[in-house]
Amino acid sequence: MFRGGKTSGPQGTGALHPGRIRVSRSRRVRSVTDSVVGPVVGPVVGPVVGPVVGPVVGMVGGGQLARMTSQAATGLGVGFRVLAASAADSAAQVVAGTRLGDYRSLADLRGFAAGCDVLTFDHEHVPGPHLAALERDGVQVRPAAAALRFTQDKLAMRERLTALGVPCPRFAPVRALAEVEEFADGGWPVVLKAVSGGYDGKGVWVCESAAEAATVLADTGLAHGARLAEAGGLMAEEYVAFERELAVLAARSPHRQGAVYPVVQTVQRDGVCREVIEPAPGLAPGRRAVAQELALLIAKELGVTGLLAVEIFETTAGLLVNELAVRPHNTGHWTIEGARTSQFEQHLRAVLDLPLGSPVMAAPAAVMANVLGGDDADIYDRYIHVMAADPAVKVHMYGKPVRPGRKIGHVTVTGEDPEELADRARRAASYLRWGKEDGD
Repeated sequence: MFRGGKTSGPQGTGALHPGRIRVSRSRRVRSVTDSVVGPVVGPVVGPVVGPVVGPVVGMVGGGQLARMTSQAATGLGVGFRVLAASAADSAAQVVAGTRLGDYRSLADLRGFAAGCDVLTFDHEHVPGPHLAALERDGVQVRPAAAALRFTQDKLAMRERLTALGVPCPRFAPVRALAEVEEFADGGWPVVLKAVSGGYDGKGVWVCESAAEAATVLADTGLAHGARLAEAGGLMAEEYVAFERELAVLAARSPHRQGAVYPVVQTVQRDGVCREVIEPAPGLAPGRRAVAQELALLIAKELGVTGLLAVEIFETTAGLLVNELAVRPHNTGHWTIEGARTSQFEQHLRAVLDLPLGSPVMAAPAAVMANVLGGDDADIYDRYIHVMAADPAVKVHMYGKPVRPGRKIGHVTVTGEDPEELADRARRAASYLRWGKEDGD
């Protein structure tokens, strides 16, 4: 029995039923890159790349998202390469033929892209002009620069979503304290956000007063009315008294097929996602449908190719879209064990314009908890307790140096009861971090 997710083809949204396959002209990537044109980014680290029986996907960024995408690429049998900053990066440790280079260098990007059939990303920080230059070179950039812009520029994202009629928090660009005060109109707190560059709570300030806002403006160089573009920019948003935070993933291919996963509940602490509960407990069917339809609409209207993650505030009045990401996302890690098609395989299918996989749940419920770094770096020594205490817990570690509070892995548990699964996931993540089951 199908649960939760759904797929759609070019004609609209609905369940994907087995049956006769109708083939029409596809824009899927077919060719294999046989030679390198232009400069080669180097050096190459990791094992030597053997013969590739299919297209080569290049992912810019060597973090854990690239690491987990590489595992999906191995299963599909497609070539996969990574542009990493260091041989110690999470993905560089496991991806054969990893290239070392700087994503801020157009020359490095060109050299890397020359050895790939399609270029995609594990972060949103590649400069937009570089992406536009690659597209002019004929590189298959997926998602395209035009879509990535809306995750690189939060003000542009808010303006575009508002124009589409997507419900969002009230917002305005701000250049000086007077504009923040005018926006607040006596209604504090107000949220100040960096227009670009923020993640995991960085670049977001909840200001309880004009004095706190003045401190943020001074720290970001806007205290004296500097031009928005020169300083990177800030925007003000209303503080939303939400009931909880939700998220939904959608995938879209160049062939205009779409797929949407079940809506999940996320638990954030200090700006960092701590756990994801799937499906979101007690979510009204109408709101679930609205969230999924919003994700598919946004993916279509922004021209997304690949994965789109939509973070949502649930309020008493309805749903408000908070943030977007056009890549695999922390809120979708549960899909490795909890869905018929993981978000990482789905992203590869989408950027290669292959038919999308089923996003339906593989179990009635799943809970993922992030493993954060603690004071003791010897995580492996604690595997024995976690695996013996609960053999059904799936542990994923990213090969990252342990620092207090840093995301270094995650655990996932699937089963029937979300509350019971959440307790098991929390205890496992806590033990891996602290060596005890009742830690934070």
